[in-house]
Amino acid sequence: MFILQLVSKFIKILNSDASPNQVAWGFALGTILGFTPLMAFHNLIVVVLLIILRVNIASAMLSFALVKLFAWALDPLFHRVGFFVLTDIAALQSFWTSLYNAPIAPFTRFNNTIVMGSLLISLVLLVPNYIWFKWFIRRYRESWNEKVKKWKITKVLLGNKLVQFYFKLKNFGE
Repeated sequence: MFILQLVSKFIKILNSDASPNQVAWGFALGTILGFTPLMAFHNLIVVVLLIILRVNIASAMLSFALVKLFAWALDPLFHRVGFFVLTDIAALQSFWTSLYNAPIAPFTRFNNTIVMGSLLISLVLLVPNYIWFKWFIRRYRESWNEKVKKWKITKVLLGNKLVQFYFKLKNFGE
């Protein structure tokens, strides 16, 4: 039922009254949380941004959960990028040394190759993710929404007694 819950949440977010900008920024920021190790200091900054900015937090949590499912498979890539930035760029060596000797900076775990690589890749992908998610949400709301409602699988899922019972139980306390 976990997959059904994710699909249900995703469709609810796509059909919500939130603007495409809010939902897209939520997905984009949630992707940063999903790609990077959870207990990194920069994730606190992302969570604060989620709270301060007017973004859809449900879309951020959904993208976090979806990306976290496969982010571990990208760890070798994150390691290579982080290792390259931390060791192979000679011009940055003195910067990394002075940053490591700063009082609070070591708590950011910037010297971990996977943390550094995943953060850099997720920051590079931030704006493209936002643009893609915004396009997808607009496209879905304009033309795909009615088509999805007409699919047989959608009608079967929505007409299934077990699924209806599940949604009734899920929404019981609301």
